[in-house]
Amino acid sequence: MTGDRLQKPVLVLNASYEPINICAARRALVLVLKGVASAEEESLSAVHSARAAIRLPSVIRLLEYRRIPHQTRALSRKNILMRDRYTCQYCHRTLPSGELTLDHVVPRSRAGESAWENLVACCHVCNNRKGSRTPEEAGMKLVRQPRPFSLHTSRHLIRMLGKSDAQWRKYLFY
Repeated sequence: MTGDRLQKPVLVLNASYEPINICAARRALVLVLKGVASAEEESLSAVHSARAAIRLPSVIRLLEYRRIPHQTRALSRKNILMRDRYTCQYCHRTLPSGELTLDHVVPRSRAGESAWENLVACCHVCNNRKGSRTPEEAGMKLVRQPRPFSLHTSRHLIRMLGKSDAQWRKYLFY
């Protein structure tokens, strides 16, 4: 039970109150206890020691401003699925990650690269139907052209996650 609470997402704000990241409650608690961040909002959950109970943060703010460089995300299955919101880019069904594959829009058999612009989330049915053809040859259409993960994408994901946590809303710029 405690392990689940420690994995809960926590919104991380820069000293300027700008949302910059999401981390696990365990990491947020460590940052607060080390004096690197302060808890702006707390959840109802707490962790207990022999002498004290500490409420887990829901939103933390770094005490010193951190310059955030232009970030690029690693090309990975998880990041492609997040970018595509766990939605098949051909039939537009949203599925659990275990029921999705990655599809090369231009097949690897035709020198298609493993790149942000050529990989999309795809359900097994659509992936089998497309095979080693281009979407046009298979009579299929992409819901959205694949693009690299950008700062805009990261902020959009933070906003989407924030819809489930009312305490985050006042820190997110919709």
